[in-house]
Amino acid sequence: MPHIHELIDFTASAFIVHEDKILLIHHKKLDTWLQIGGHIELDEDPDEAMMREIEEECGLKVEFIGEMAPCSNSETTKSLMRPHFINIHKINDTHRHCDLGYVFRAITTEPQLEEDGAHDIGWFTYEELCEMNTFENMRELAKASLEIAAKAR
Repeated sequence: MPHIHELIDFTASAFIVHEDKILLIHHKKLDTWLQIGGHIELDEDPDEAMMREIEEECGLKVEFIGEMAPCSNSETTKSLMRPHFINIHKINDTHRHCDLGYVFRAITTEPQLEEDGAHDIGWFTYEELCEMNTFENMRELAKASLEIAAKAR
């Protein structure tokens, strides 16, 4: 998807865990392994964007591991999933992404590859991930996600 805003776009990332493995895609454009995720579109809240990205990129059914933000749900207010991680990172010299990262447990475990944006998809242990072409920050977040999921068992 093209950038929505000139300087900063908001994105949502899903760190999906099954047992001691994390789901990753091999991103075509970036030629690296990443978690599921993408842009939060103008007509979406972060939760809607996250669930859309999960459906589009892997088709798994998942369960959020975490808390909903405290809020009195009403006709005008909606409680959202509280992100586990949040960061802002440089995309190029003039553009950044502010990413909200969430940890999920896989309910179904046979991901479907979205061939438009990814070369491959699979489950990996942290040890395997350390040998793969990816960003150091993604490795750190994947490790933290595996620890969060292990504590929630």
